[in-house]
Amino acid sequence: MTERFYAAQAWLDGRWAHDVLLSVGADGCWSGLQPNASAAQAQGATRLAGPVLPGLVNAHSHAFQRAIAGLTERAGVAGSSDDFWSWRDRMYSAARRITPSQMEHIAAWLYAELLAGGYTQVCEFHYLHQPADAAGGDPLDMSLALVRAAERVGMGLTLLPTLYMRSGFGASGLREDQRRFASSPDTLVRLVGEVQAACRDLPGVNLGLAIHSLRAAGLPAMTELATWAGAQQLPVHIHIAEQTQEVQDCLAHTGQRPIEWLLNNLPVNAQWNLVHATHACPAELQAVAQSGAAIVICPSTEANLGDGVFDFPSYAAAGGNWSIGSDSHVTRNWQQELCLLEYSQRLTLRRRNVAAQPGGSSATALFDGAMAGGRAASGLPLGSISVGHRADFVILDAQSPALLGVPGAQTLDALVFSSPHTAPAQVYQGGQLRLDGARLCRHGAEPGLREQLAQDFARTMGELWG
Repeated sequence: MTERFYAAQAWLDGRWAHDVLLSVGADGCWSGLQPNASAAQAQGATRLAGPVLPGLVNAHSHAFQRAIAGLTERAGVAGSSDDFWSWRDRMYSAARRITPSQMEHIAAWLYAELLAGGYTQVCEFHYLHQPADAAGGDPLDMSLALVRAAERVGMGLTLLPTLYMRSGFGASGLREDQRRFASSPDTLVRLVGEVQAACRDLPGVNLGLAIHSLRAAGLPAMTELATWAGAQQLPVHIHIAEQTQEVQDCLAHTGQRPIEWLLNNLPVNAQWNLVHATHACPAELQAVAQSGAAIVICPSTEANLGDGVFDFPSYAAAGGNWSIGSDSHVTRNWQQELCLLEYSQRLTLRRRNVAAQPGGSSATALFDGAMAGGRAASGLPLGSISVGHRADFVILDAQSPALLGVPGAQTLDALVFSSPHTAPAQVYQGGQLRLDGARLCRHGAEPGLREQLAQDFARTMGELWG
Protein backbone atom coordinates (compact mmCIF):
# COMPACT_ATOMS: atom_id res chain seq x y z
CA MET A 1 0.00 0.00 0.00
CA THR A 2 1.30 3.46 -0.94
CA GLU A 3 1.08 6.35 1.50
CA ARG A 4 1.03 9.90 0.17
CA PHE A 5 2.27 13.10 1.77
CA TYR A 6 2.11 16.72 0.64
CA ALA A 7 4.85 19.21 1.55
CA ALA A 8 4.66 22.89 0.74
CA GLN A 9 8.46 22.94 0.86
CA ALA A 10 10.84 19.95 0.62
CA TRP A 11 14.59 19.50 0.04
CA LEU A 12 15.12 17.77 -3.31
CA ASP A 13 18.39 17.57 -5.25
CA GLY A 14 20.17 20.20 -3.16
CA ARG A 15 17.49 22.88 -3.22
CA TRP A 16 14.03 23.67 -1.94
CA ALA A 17 11.17 22.43 -4.10
CA HIS A 18 7.57 23.54 -3.59
CA ASP A 19 4.19 21.84 -3.50
CA VAL A 20 5.78 18.41 -3.45
CA LEU A 21 3.70 15.24 -3.51
CA LEU A 22 5.66 12.45 -1.81
CA SER A 23 4.75 8.75 -2.09
CA VAL A 24 6.04 5.97 0.17
CA GLY A 25 5.74 2.32 -0.85
CA ALA A 26 4.97 -0.64 1.36
CA ASP A 27 8.71 -1.25 1.73
CA GLY A 28 9.17 2.10 3.49
CA CYS A 29 11.07 3.65 0.57
CA TRP A 30 10.21 6.63 -1.60
CA SER A 31 8.19 5.45 -4.59
CA GLY A 32 7.28 8.80 -6.14
CA LEU A 33 8.18 12.50 -5.99
CA GLN A 34 6.23 15.23 -7.75
CA PRO A 35 7.18 18.90 -7.27
CA ASN A 36 4.69 21.62 -8.23
CA ALA A 37 1.75 19.30 -7.64
CA SER A 38 -1.70 20.81 -8.08
CA ALA A 39 -4.31 20.88 -5.34
CA ALA A 40 -6.25 18.21 -7.18
CA GLN A 41 -3.20 15.94 -7.42
CA ALA A 42 -2.49 16.39 -3.69
CA GLN A 43 -6.06 15.62 -2.67
CA GLY A 44 -6.17 12.92 0.00
CA ALA A 45 -2.47 13.19 0.83
CA THR A 46 -1.37 13.81 4.41
CA ARG A 47 -0.38 17.49 4.62
CA LEU A 48 2.94 17.97 6.42
CA ALA A 49 3.04 20.95 8.75
CA GLY A 50 6.40 22.50 7.81
CA PRO A 51 9.47 22.37 5.58
CA VAL A 52 10.70 18.81 4.97
CA LEU A 53 14.32 17.65 5.07
CA PRO A 54 15.73 14.14 4.70
CA GLY A 55 16.89 12.53 7.93
CA LEU A 56 20.66 12.39 8.39
CA VAL A 57 22.88 9.44 9.24
CA ASN A 58 24.92 9.78 12.42
CA ALA A 59 28.00 8.04 11.06
CA HIS A 60 29.94 7.49 14.30
CA SER A 61 28.57 6.65 17.73
CA HIS A 62 29.86 5.12 20.95
CA ALA A 63 26.51 4.93 22.74
CA PHE A 64 27.95 4.05 26.14
CA GLN A 65 29.91 7.32 26.19
CA ARG A 66 26.61 9.19 26.58
CA ALA A 67 26.98 8.17 30.23
CA ILE A 68 30.06 10.40 30.65
CA ALA A 69 28.87 13.47 28.72
CA GLY A 70 29.46 16.47 30.98
CA LEU A 71 31.39 14.42 33.52
CA THR A 72 34.93 14.92 32.21
CA GLU A 73 35.10 18.72 32.21
CA ARG A 74 37.27 19.33 35.29
CA ALA A 75 41.02 19.80 35.05
CA GLY A 76 43.46 17.43 36.71
CA VAL A 77 45.78 18.40 39.51
CA ALA A 78 48.44 21.03 38.98
CA GLY A 79 51.26 19.80 36.80
CA SER A 80 49.24 17.05 35.11
CA SER A 81 48.25 17.13 31.45
CA ASP A 82 44.62 17.02 30.37
CA ASP A 83 44.24 15.66 26.86
CA PHE A 84 42.70 12.80 24.91
CA TRP A 85 44.69 10.22 26.83
CA SER A 86 43.63 11.45 30.28
CA TRP A 87 40.03 11.64 29.01
CA ARG A 88 40.37 8.04 27.79
CA ASP A 89 41.31 6.86 31.28
CA ARG A 90 38.11 8.44 32.62
CA MET A 91 36.08 6.90 29.81
CA TYR A 92 37.48 3.47 30.65
CA SER A 93 36.10 3.79 34.18
CA ALA A 94 32.62 3.60 32.65
CA ALA A 95 33.48 1.11 29.91
CA ARG A 96 34.71 -1.46 32.45
CA ARG A 97 31.41 -1.56 34.34
CA ILE A 98 28.46 -1.18 31.98
CA THR A 99 26.19 -4.25 31.84
CA PRO A 100 23.94 -5.23 28.91
CA SER A 101 20.82 -3.83 30.64
CA GLN A 102 22.62 -0.58 31.43
CA MET A 103 23.86 -0.38 27.85
CA GLU A 104 20.29 -0.76 26.62
CA HIS A 105 19.04 2.02 28.91
CA ILE A 106 21.85 4.40 27.95
CA ALA A 107 21.50 3.69 24.23
CA ALA A 108 17.70 3.92 24.18
CA TRP A 109 17.78 7.36 25.80
CA LEU A 110 20.58 8.46 23.47
CA TYR A 111 18.80 7.22 20.36
CA ALA A 112 15.65 9.08 21.41
CA GLU A 113 17.79 12.22 21.75
CA LEU A 114 19.34 11.63 18.33
CA LEU A 115 15.90 11.28 16.76
CA ALA A 116 14.99 14.61 18.34
CA GLY A 117 18.20 15.98 16.83
CA GLY A 118 17.13 15.01 13.30
CA TYR A 119 19.11 11.79 12.87
CA THR A 120 17.28 8.71 11.59
CA GLN A 121 20.15 6.19 11.39
CA VAL A 122 23.14 5.69 13.66
CA CYS A 123 26.37 3.80 12.94
CA GLU A 124 27.34 2.20 16.25
CA PHE A 125 31.09 1.61 16.52
CA HIS A 126 30.75 -1.14 19.08
CA TYR A 127 33.67 -2.58 21.03
CA LEU A 128 32.25 -3.42 24.48
CA HIS A 129 32.04 -7.07 23.50
CA GLN A 130 32.90 -9.07 26.60
CA PRO A 131 30.91 -9.26 29.88
CA ALA A 132 31.61 -6.60 32.47
CA ASP A 133 32.62 -9.08 35.15
CA ALA A 134 34.14 -12.52 35.47
CA ALA A 135 30.79 -14.28 35.83
CA GLY A 136 30.63 -15.24 32.18
CA GLY A 137 28.36 -14.01 29.43
CA ASP A 138 27.93 -13.89 25.70
CA PRO A 139 29.23 -11.00 23.54
CA LEU A 140 25.96 -11.24 21.64
CA ASP A 141 24.21 -9.83 24.72
CA MET A 142 25.92 -6.45 24.38
CA SER A 143 25.17 -6.24 20.66
CA LEU A 144 21.51 -7.14 21.10
CA ALA A 145 21.19 -4.54 23.88
CA LEU A 146 21.95 -1.91 21.23
CA VAL A 147 19.53 -3.52 18.78
CA ARG A 148 16.73 -3.51 21.36
CA ALA A 149 17.42 0.13 22.19
CA ALA A 150 17.23 1.20 18.55
CA GLU A 151 14.11 -0.85 17.87
CA ARG A 152 12.38 0.49 20.95
CA VAL A 153 12.61 4.12 19.82
CA GLY A 154 12.50 3.60 16.04
CA MET A 155 16.09 4.56 15.23
CA GLY A 156 17.78 2.86 12.28
CA LEU A 157 20.97 1.07 13.34
CA THR A 158 24.12 0.05 11.50
CA LEU A 159 25.96 -2.07 14.06
CA LEU A 160 29.74 -2.18 13.64
CA PRO A 161 31.37 -4.90 15.79
CA THR A 162 34.97 -3.81 16.24
CA LEU A 163 38.35 -5.53 15.97
CA TYR A 164 40.45 -4.77 19.07
CA MET A 165 43.40 -7.06 19.84
CA ARG A 166 46.22 -5.06 21.42
CA SER A 167 46.81 -1.95 23.51
CA GLY A 168 49.15 -0.19 21.11
CA PHE A 169 51.78 -0.44 18.39
CA GLY A 170 54.15 -3.26 19.25
CA ALA A 171 52.05 -4.57 22.16
CA SER A 172 51.29 -8.28 22.39
CA GLY A 173 47.79 -7.94 23.80
CA LEU A 174 45.33 -5.79 25.72
CA ARG A 175 45.71 -4.12 29.09
CA GLU A 176 43.52 -5.28 31.95
CA ASP A 177 41.28 -2.21 31.62
CA GLN A 178 40.72 -3.07 27.94
CA ARG A 179 39.83 -6.74 28.28
CA ARG A 180 36.15 -6.09 27.45
CA PHE A 181 37.23 -5.00 23.98
CA ALA A 182 38.87 -8.32 23.08
CA SER A 183 37.96 -9.67 19.66
CA SER A 184 39.51 -11.35 16.64
CA PRO A 185 38.51 -11.76 12.99
CA ASP A 186 36.97 -15.14 13.81
CA THR A 187 34.92 -13.88 16.76
CA LEU A 188 33.67 -10.88 14.77
CA VAL A 189 32.63 -12.94 11.77
CA ARG A 190 30.72 -15.22 14.12
CA LEU A 191 29.15 -12.24 15.93
CA VAL A 192 28.02 -10.62 12.69
CA GLY A 193 26.33 -13.86 11.69
CA GLU A 194 24.61 -14.20 15.04
CA VAL A 195 23.32 -10.62 15.01
CA GLN A 196 22.11 -11.00 11.42
CA ALA A 197 20.23 -14.15 12.37
CA ALA A 198 18.66 -12.48 15.41
CA CYS A 199 17.65 -9.40 13.38
CA ARG A 200 16.40 -11.10 10.24
CA ASP A 201 12.93 -9.62 10.69
CA LEU A 202 14.11 -6.15 11.72
CA PRO A 203 14.46 -3.99 8.56
CA GLY A 204 15.87 -1.06 10.55
CA VAL A 205 19.02 -3.00 11.51
CA ASN A 206 22.02 -3.76 9.32
CA LEU A 207 25.63 -4.75 9.93
CA GLY A 208 29.12 -3.56 9.08
CA LEU A 209 32.53 -4.02 10.68
CA ALA A 210 35.11 -1.79 12.30
CA ILE A 211 38.80 -1.87 13.08
CA HIS A 212 39.36 0.17 16.19
CA SER A 213 42.63 1.73 14.98
CA LEU A 214 46.00 0.80 13.54
CA ARG A 215 47.40 0.59 17.04
CA ALA A 216 44.73 -1.95 18.06
CA ALA A 217 45.50 -4.77 15.60
CA GLY A 218 48.26 -6.12 13.39
CA LEU A 219 48.26 -6.29 9.61
CA PRO A 220 47.39 -10.02 9.24
CA ALA A 221 44.23 -9.68 11.35
CA MET A 222 43.18 -6.44 9.66
CA THR A 223 43.74 -7.94 6.22
CA GLU A 224 41.71 -11.04 7.07
CA LEU A 225 38.79 -9.01 8.38
CA ALA A 226 38.89 -6.46 5.57
CA THR A 227 38.94 -9.21 2.94
CA TRP A 228 35.90 -10.88 4.48
CA ALA A 229 34.03 -7.58 4.79
CA GLY A 230 34.82 -6.80 1.17
CA ALA A 231 33.42 -10.10 0.01
CA GLN A 232 30.26 -9.49 2.05
CA GLN A 233 29.94 -5.89 0.78
CA LEU A 234 29.85 -4.56 4.35
CA PRO A 235 30.90 -1.02 5.28
CA VAL A 236 34.23 -0.88 7.15
CA HIS A 237 35.05 1.86 9.68
CA ILE A 238 38.35 2.71 11.38
CA HIS A 239 39.58 5.43 13.76
CA ILE A 240 42.65 7.01 12.22
CA ALA A 241 45.02 9.98 12.69
CA GLU A 242 42.88 11.46 15.46
CA GLN A 243 45.79 12.39 17.73
CA THR A 244 49.29 13.71 17.09
CA GLN A 245 50.64 11.04 19.44
CA GLU A 246 49.06 8.37 17.25
CA VAL A 247 50.80 9.82 14.19
CA GLN A 248 54.14 9.89 16.00
CA ASP A 249 53.75 6.32 17.26
CA CYS A 250 52.82 5.07 13.80
CA LEU A 251 55.85 6.80 12.29
CA ALA A 252 58.09 5.29 14.96
CA HIS A 253 56.81 1.73 14.42
CA THR A 254 56.16 1.66 10.68
CA GLY A 255 58.08 4.57 9.17
CA GLN A 256 54.83 5.89 7.67
CA ARG A 257 51.99 8.15 8.76
CA PRO A 258 48.71 6.36 9.65
CA ILE A 259 46.71 7.14 6.52
CA GLU A 260 49.77 6.60 4.33
CA TRP A 261 50.30 3.18 5.91
CA LEU A 262 46.61 2.24 5.66
CA LEU A 263 46.39 3.05 1.97
CA ASN A 264 49.63 1.21 1.23
CA ASN A 265 48.70 -1.96 3.11
CA LEU A 266 44.94 -2.56 3.05
CA PRO A 267 42.31 -2.73 0.26
CA VAL A 268 40.78 0.67 0.97
CA ASN A 269 37.87 1.50 -1.33
CA ALA A 270 34.39 3.00 -1.24
CA GLN A 271 33.31 0.59 1.52
CA TRP A 272 35.77 2.25 3.92
CA ASN A 273 35.03 5.08 6.34
CA LEU A 274 38.00 6.75 8.04
CA VAL A 275 36.92 8.29 11.32
CA HIS A 276 38.46 11.65 12.28
CA ALA A 277 41.57 11.88 10.03
CA THR A 278 42.21 15.08 11.96
CA HIS A 279 45.96 14.98 11.42
CA ALA A 280 46.13 14.15 7.73
CA CYS A 281 48.32 16.08 5.31
CA PRO A 282 46.90 17.33 1.97
CA ALA A 283 48.56 14.53 0.00
CA GLU A 284 46.92 11.92 2.24
CA LEU A 285 43.52 13.58 1.86
CA GLN A 286 43.95 13.59 -1.90
CA ALA A 287 44.79 9.89 -1.78
CA VAL A 288 41.75 9.09 0.38
CA ALA A 289 39.49 10.88 -2.09
CA GLN A 290 41.05 8.97 -4.99
CA SER A 291 40.51 5.65 -3.18
CA GLY A 292 36.77 6.28 -2.98
CA ALA A 293 36.76 6.00 0.82
CA ALA A 294 34.91 8.50 2.99
CA ILE A 295 35.98 10.40 6.09
CA VAL A 296 33.73 10.66 9.16
CA ILE A 297 34.18 14.04 10.84
CA CYS A 298 33.04 14.40 14.47
CA PRO A 299 33.33 18.15 15.16
CA SER A 300 31.90 18.32 18.68
CA THR A 301 33.96 15.41 20.02
CA GLU A 302 37.12 16.55 18.24
CA ALA A 303 36.64 19.96 19.87
CA ASN A 304 35.77 18.52 23.27
CA LEU A 305 38.85 16.29 23.30
CA GLY A 306 41.19 18.94 21.93
CA ASP A 307 42.01 16.76 18.93
CA GLY A 308 42.54 19.55 16.45
CA VAL A 309 40.81 20.85 13.32
CA PHE A 310 40.21 18.71 10.24
CA ASP A 311 41.60 20.17 6.99
CA PHE A 312 38.21 20.52 5.33
CA PRO A 313 39.28 22.83 2.47
CA SER A 314 41.94 20.42 1.20
CA TYR A 315 39.59 17.46 1.33
CA ALA A 316 36.72 19.35 -0.30
CA ALA A 317 39.04 20.53 -3.07
CA ALA A 318 39.94 16.88 -3.72
CA GLY A 319 36.24 16.01 -4.05
CA GLY A 320 36.33 13.74 -1.02
CA ASN A 321 33.22 12.04 0.39
CA TRP A 322 32.49 12.69 4.08
CA SER A 323 29.88 12.31 6.81
CA ILE A 324 29.36 13.48 10.38
CA GLY A 325 29.11 11.64 13.66
CA SER A 326 28.50 12.65 17.25
CA ASP A 327 30.98 10.08 18.62
CA SER A 328 31.04 10.74 22.40
CA HIS A 329 27.67 12.58 22.27
CA VAL A 330 28.53 15.87 23.95
CA THR A 331 26.28 17.22 21.18
CA ARG A 332 23.32 15.28 19.88
CA ASN A 333 21.97 17.18 16.88
CA TRP A 334 23.43 17.58 13.42
CA GLN A 335 22.92 21.34 13.17
CA GLN A 336 25.48 21.93 15.89
CA GLU A 337 27.91 19.48 14.30
CA LEU A 338 27.73 21.22 10.92
CA CYS A 339 27.90 24.67 12.49
CA LEU A 340 30.97 23.72 14.51
CA LEU A 341 32.62 22.17 11.46
CA GLU A 342 32.25 25.44 9.57
CA TYR A 343 33.14 27.68 12.52
CA SER A 344 36.33 25.74 13.25
CA GLN A 345 37.42 26.45 9.67
CA ARG A 346 36.54 30.13 9.99
CA LEU A 347 38.52 30.46 13.22
CA THR A 348 41.52 28.70 11.72
CA LEU A 349 41.49 30.48 8.34
CA ARG A 350 39.99 33.81 9.45
CA ARG A 351 37.47 33.95 6.64
CA ARG A 352 33.78 33.20 6.24
CA ASN A 353 31.68 30.65 4.32
CA VAL A 354 34.54 28.22 3.91
CA ALA A 355 32.38 25.27 2.85
CA ALA A 356 30.28 27.21 0.36
CA GLN A 357 30.69 26.97 -3.38
CA PRO A 358 31.10 30.36 -5.16
CA GLY A 359 27.84 32.22 -4.78
CA GLY A 360 26.39 29.37 -2.77
CA SER A 361 25.34 28.53 0.76
CA SER A 362 27.59 27.04 3.44
CA ALA A 363 24.64 25.21 4.98
CA THR A 364 23.71 23.65 1.64
CA ALA A 365 27.25 22.42 0.99
CA LEU A 366 27.55 21.02 4.50
CA PHE A 367 24.14 19.35 4.58
CA ASP A 368 24.43 17.76 1.16
CA GLY A 369 27.95 16.57 1.93
CA ALA A 370 26.86 14.96 5.18
CA MET A 371 23.92 13.29 3.41
CA ALA A 372 26.12 11.74 0.72
CA GLY A 373 28.66 10.46 3.23
CA GLY A 374 25.94 8.98 5.40
CA ARG A 375 25.05 6.53 2.65
CA ALA A 376 28.63 5.27 2.55
CA ALA A 377 28.85 5.01 6.33
CA SER A 378 25.59 3.13 6.82
CA GLY A 379 25.82 0.90 3.75
CA LEU A 380 22.21 1.79 2.93
CA PRO A 381 20.34 4.05 0.47
CA LEU A 382 19.67 6.82 2.98
CA GLY A 383 19.97 10.56 3.38
CA SER A 384 18.05 11.76 0.34
CA ILE A 385 14.47 12.30 -0.72
CA SER A 386 14.90 10.20 -3.86
CA VAL A 387 13.00 7.28 -5.34
CA GLY A 388 14.36 4.02 -3.92
CA HIS A 389 15.85 5.60 -0.81
CA ARG A 390 14.34 4.85 2.58
CA ALA A 391 11.69 7.42 3.44
CA ASP A 392 13.44 9.05 6.39
CA PHE A 393 12.52 12.70 6.85
CA VAL A 394 12.03 15.45 9.40
CA ILE A 395 9.45 18.22 9.46
CA LEU A 396 10.66 21.59 10.68
CA ASP A 397 8.73 24.06 12.80
CA ALA A 398 8.80 27.26 10.75
CA GLN A 399 7.53 29.18 13.79
CA SER A 400 10.48 28.19 15.98
CA PRO A 401 12.68 31.10 17.14
CA ALA A 402 15.54 30.38 14.72
CA LEU A 403 13.26 30.10 11.68
CA LEU A 404 10.55 32.64 12.50
CA GLY A 405 10.19 35.11 9.63
CA VAL A 406 13.13 33.67 7.66
CA PRO A 407 12.57 33.65 3.86
CA GLY A 408 11.86 30.12 2.70
CA ALA A 409 14.91 29.96 0.45
CA GLN A 410 17.19 30.48 3.48
CA THR A 411 15.51 28.06 5.87
CA LEU A 412 18.50 25.69 5.88
CA ASP A 413 20.97 28.55 6.45
CA ALA A 414 19.06 29.70 9.52
CA LEU A 415 18.59 26.15 10.75
CA VAL A 416 22.36 25.59 10.88
CA PHE A 417 23.68 29.03 11.76
CA SER A 418 20.99 30.73 13.87
CA SER A 419 20.73 29.78 17.53
CA PRO A 420 18.92 28.42 19.45
CA HIS A 421 18.82 24.88 18.13
CA THR A 422 15.57 24.10 16.31
CA ALA A 423 14.25 20.63 17.10
CA PRO A 424 12.18 18.90 14.41
CA ALA A 425 8.43 19.08 14.87
CA GLN A 426 8.16 15.48 13.63
CA VAL A 427 10.53 12.72 12.54
CA TYR A 428 9.68 9.84 10.18
CA GLN A 429 11.77 6.72 9.57
CA GLY A 430 10.85 4.34 6.78
CA GLY A 431 7.72 6.40 6.18
CA GLN A 432 6.52 5.84 9.76
CA LEU A 433 6.11 8.56 12.36
CA ARG A 434 8.75 8.08 15.08
CA LEU A 435 8.72 11.38 16.94
CA ASP A 436 5.90 13.93 17.29
CA GLY A 437 7.16 16.88 19.31
CA ALA A 438 8.54 15.25 22.44
CA ARG A 439 6.41 12.10 22.07
CA LEU A 440 7.97 8.89 20.76
CA CYS A 441 5.64 7.17 18.32
CA ARG A 442 7.24 3.83 17.50
CA HIS A 443 4.52 1.48 16.29
CA GLY A 444 3.17 -0.30 19.34
CA ALA A 445 5.20 1.88 21.72
CA GLU A 446 3.91 1.94 25.23
CA PRO A 447 2.31 5.18 26.47
CA GLY A 448 4.80 7.43 28.19
CA LEU A 449 7.76 5.76 26.48
CA ARG A 450 9.96 8.85 26.61
CA GLU A 451 9.31 9.27 30.31
CA GLN A 452 10.15 5.60 30.92
CA LEU A 453 13.38 5.92 28.95
CA ALA A 454 14.32 8.98 31.00
CA GLN A 455 13.69 7.12 34.26
CA ASP A 456 15.74 4.13 33.10
CA PHE A 457 18.61 6.37 32.03
CA ALA A 458 18.58 8.34 35.29
CA ARG A 459 18.56 5.13 37.33
CA THR A 460 21.49 3.75 35.32
CA MET A 461 23.42 6.97 35.80
CA GLY A 462 22.82 6.64 39.52
CA GLU A 463 24.11 3.08 39.46
CA LEU A 464 27.25 4.14 37.62
CA TRP A 465 28.02 7.41 39.36
CA GLY A 466 25.80 7.69 42.43
